Amino acid sequence: MSNIKIFADSTCDLPREWLRDYDIGIIPLYVTFGDQNYRDGIDITTPELYSKVDEIGSLPKTAAPSPADFIQAFAPHIEEGKDIIYISLSSELSSTYQNAVIAAGEFPEGKVTVIDSLNLSTGIGLQVMKAVKAAEQGKSPKEIAELIERIKPLVETEFVIDSLDYLYKGGRCSGMQNLVGSLLKIRPVIKVIDGKMTPAYKVRGKREKALEQMLNNAVDKRDQMDNDLIFVTHSLAEEDARELKRILEEKTGAREVALSDAGCVISSHCGAKTIGILYVKKA
Repeated sequence: MSNIKIFADSTCDLPREWLRDYDIGIIPLYVTFGDQNYRDGIDITTPELYSKVDEIGSLPKTAAPSPADFIQAFAPHIEEGKDIIYISLSSELSSTYQNAVIAAGEFPEGKVTVIDSLNLSTGIGLQVMKAVKAAEQGKSPKEIAELIERIKPLVETEFVIDSLDYLYKGGRCSGMQNLVGSLLKIRPVIKVIDGKMTPAYKVRGKREKALEQMLNNAVDKRDQMDNDLIFVTHSLAEEDARELKRILEEKTGAREVALSDAGCVISSHCGAKTIGILYVKKA
């Protein structure tokens, strides 16, 4: 049994049963409506988040775990003599990474390794699963960290946003952009590049057209894929996600195509029916 405990935060969007089966520690980010704080995935679920947004008419704020949150989560495992590897939400999107680094400094040197995923959602989850497998193989924390540093530029994260409403409510596009986008049925496709959410292109027309474009982008790169694992991650778009999963299984030869639900933090920035395809390219 490995003497390494792998941690991620709630934005990794790994299936709950995977967290349990692989003994992955999760540190939740916070979702705040007014003066009420909720721990992502613990005190509030994604459907509950959308209900509150509809009720209140505005988006929540999201916040990183504090250094104290990390210390509290790490300490019991350090006391058991374990080493910790924590893979964080991109430092370009949140102070989560910086707060984890502060917390790591409170423990003996080398006991806590903090890795900046430079990604989000299952773009983090893919790195976490590589770390889990490496730990199972008996790799040292240093070897695992080196592995993840090599892998993280190879993670492809692309997702279709169904409407601009949440980007507008979150201040990421103007009212005019939202109006024009809605009238023209423009669906932005976002990629993660250098740790940042970057508009890659826009698809005009039906939702199916945008999903088909994203799917074709992935299938066209099937020879470049590390075929261990592909994620289809979605926010309340299960039917579409299952169809993408079916086609990816058929056309890529991946060992596993897994479905994953986007948590509250990711959903609060992207909105319902957001759906993505995420995988690692071959080194």
